[in-house]
Amino acid sequence: MGGKLKFGLLILPLAGLAWVVVAVVLGTGSFSGAHTVVGPSGPSPVCLPATLEHNATLPSPVDTGSARIPVSASSKVSVSPAPDTDTANPKTQISFLGTSVSNIQDVSVTGSRSGYHYGHVYGYFQGDGGSFVPNTPFTEGERVVVRAVLDGASGAGQRIGFSFRVATPFPTDGIPEFPNPPAPASAYQSFVSQPGVQPPVMSVTVPDRDPAAGDILTTVGPGPGQFGPLIYTPQGRIVWFDPLSGGVNAENLSLQSYEGRQDLTWWQGDVLMLGFGQGEDIVMDDNYQTVARVRAGNGFQADLHDFQLAGDQVAYITVYNPMRCDLTPIDGPRNGTVVDTAVQEIDVKTGLVRWEWHSLDHVGVGESHAPVPDKEKPTPWDYFHLNSVDPESDGNLLISGRSTWAAYQLQQGSGAIQWRLGGTKSSFTMGPGSETAWQHDARMHSDGAVTFFDDGSNPRIHYQSRSVRVAIDIPHHRATLARVYTHPNALMADSQGNSQTLADESVVVGWGAVPEITEFAQDGHLLFDAHLPPGMSSYRAFRFPWHGHPLATPAVSAAILTTGDSTAVFASWNGATDVASWRVLAGADPDSLKPVATMPDSGFESSITLPENYGSHPGKSESGDNGYLAVQALDSAGQLLSTSATFAVLPPPAAKPAG
Repeated sequence: MGGKLKFGLLILPLAGLAWVVVAVVLGTGSFSGAHTVVGPSGPSPVCLPATLEHNATLPSPVDTGSARIPVSASSKVSVSPAPDTDTANPKTQISFLGTSVSNIQDVSVTGSRSGYHYGHVYGYFQGDGGSFVPNTPFTEGERVVVRAVLDGASGAGQRIGFSFRVATPFPTDGIPEFPNPPAPASAYQSFVSQPGVQPPVMSVTVPDRDPAAGDILTTVGPGPGQFGPLIYTPQGRIVWFDPLSGGVNAENLSLQSYEGRQDLTWWQGDVLMLGFGQGEDIVMDDNYQTVARVRAGNGFQADLHDFQLAGDQVAYITVYNPMRCDLTPIDGPRNGTVVDTAVQEIDVKTGLVRWEWHSLDHVGVGESHAPVPDKEKPTPWDYFHLNSVDPESDGNLLISGRSTWAAYQLQQGSGAIQWRLGGTKSSFTMGPGSETAWQHDARMHSDGAVTFFDDGSNPRIHYQSRSVRVAIDIPHHRATLARVYTHPNALMADSQGNSQTLADESVVVGWGAVPEITEFAQDGHLLFDAHLPPGMSSYRAFRFPWHGHPLATPAVSAAILTTGDSTAVFASWNGATDVASWRVLAGADPDSLKPVATMPDSGFESSITLPENYGSHPGKSESGDNGYLAVQALDSAGQLLSTSATFAVLPPPAAKPAG
């Protein structure tokens, strides 16, 4: 999610300033000027790798009668940290993927400084491996030697050994988060029945012409106002909003398959001013109940940029790994910091890391378009900026590096880069218009094409941001621009954004730092367009059919109007999609409510004015106690869906004193 923040921007109003900071920092993953990152003093350790030819897959043994000798052919067992790498966190576990956990025996782990490490091997839910989890962390900068016997149960096990070096993490405790100023009242909606829910207004500028595409799934934040995941109808009506407290952000709300259901998924946590997140990934069912929380392992926290469920309780997440690093070999600071990024393959059931891949182990810093930090004012260098992970049907992964302007296909298991699309070392001759800059959201399609959201900005490279589809011819090493979609208003997004291809080949584009959502037909004409208020930020936007059935009951509020002869009733049910009408129940006693009216469902909150005073009941007491009221949500057939709690009708507002 970074450019530079110029001092001249500080004269903007607070909400506008927040938007500028979000766009700039999330666009390049760096910042300067008004903010300073203070890290440990003194020289940083050497961390730039001497070679990028790292292979996480162990060599296969060959049977020679009495001995089993490793050969260069690939086996099915991959390990992480990968052999001879320098990026492991001190709290890393050691993963063996591709064999039964019962075949992983006699694991011995020794640090060059910390000595022998005791621990335990825990098996994966999928039955194809296990992780050795040490009892104590490793020491920064040390070399760790791992030895084990694989397939020892057969009596002819393969003795394996490899080593890796532990990185020196850059502490993130002192890095500030994005500011969260109040939003102007015109930017958000308010509801009488749910006063704590204040979602941003969605303004529809091109009415929906593709109702089958479903609702709008997006998020709001960082920036002004409340943060949280959001679902809107294409008409701009809020369906569901989960406001988060304490400055916690939500990003990347989507719909994915989990345990045979279509569930909501998103990331939530803290967004640091370095342009990445520290938090966890959430899976929530159609009752709005959390069914899984996916956390990063190996001493990291899950980053905001991507979360992909791949079936069989496997998830892929992004992780950011700031490391202290001597950057003098590339004319950078001796006391430098590089932001390494990683993909983790997580066992959702156990939380174990099945496999981990690091950009710094495979992608040279010379591929980066992000400027090397100043020697005198060293700031963390986000040289790669991983922002999407796309699991392919054959087990390979497609990832996007914003700062290198390229997508990379990673081989399953080994982690080797099979090809690059774009960037300074593209495996393909890039046809006119096919090159991206500062892009997001690389996705592989069944025909072999790759789609991107091409920001093209921060600093500006293209005239406008766009969604592109690039056809790749692997045998002939050619890439050509197959389709391109641009907004009629020539939008330029300095950060974030995505491109979703629907089943009928129409394309939904979330414009990221410009909080616009657009759907294009395959031929490019607009099927839908809407936007959130200026100053808001929305990482991605999708369209999916959604049916929500909240377990929470509806909310209700009622009050006597100042005239004293009528009652205003407000009803809402956050997340419900099947409500067609509301039945109002009222009475002098909470246990004897009777139907008094029915009102149509007319939005997130529906209201009706009843031509009677349902609050004060003379004769019940000398002071006249308040009456009671509840509402029932009904579906289109008039069937009862849920009943609210009973609510004591509020008295009319006190008259303001004259003068």
